[in-house]
Amino acid sequence: MTEKPFLTDIKTLRERARQHIEQGAITASYGADRKTVLKLLNEALATEIVCVLRYKRHYYMAAGLNAQGAATEFLEHANEEQMHAAQIAQRIVQLHGEPNFSPEGLLSRSHSEYIEGESLLEMIKEDLVAERIAIDSYREMVAYLGDGDSTTRRMLEEILAVEEQHADDLVSLLEEFTG
Repeated sequence: MTEKPFLTDIKTLRERARQHIEQGAITASYGADRKTVLKLLNEALATEIVCVLRYKRHYYMAAGLNAQGAATEFLEHANEEQMHAAQIAQRIVQLHGEPNFSPEGLLSRSHSEYIEGESLLEMIKEDLVAERIAIDSYREMVAYLGDGDSTTRRMLEEILAVEEQHADDLVSLLEEFTG
């Protein structure tokens, strides 16, 4: 059995690094379809922006008995979704793309919907549905990326973990209200 070398020889690595230096972090070993990755990331960016907007509305509109705990959770989630949007936008730029922050078509690019909810219970349910959509979307993106773009995959896995925590938080809120 021939043993495969762990790493390309140093001379070859150095030579490759000097080729196409204007591409920055995108080297010859980048294995994903960059155009598709940028499309997926812009959809993820739109999803995060829509989630920020929905959570912010829910934060301001939360009213009634026991609304303070839900409002605090909504604000925390909005802030975390905003951080996700920033991470995604930064990665888009690293991949020589342009983050699409245009409000035009935002909902059509987003995987989640913007449903306001009339009551606090409806708000919690709509946020939970949106988190479940994000969880499935990110899982599929992670699977698609595989080893082709490990940096983007790792970023999305970290965001996915937070989205799963958000879903758990919302299930707990839901249980408090339906008890």
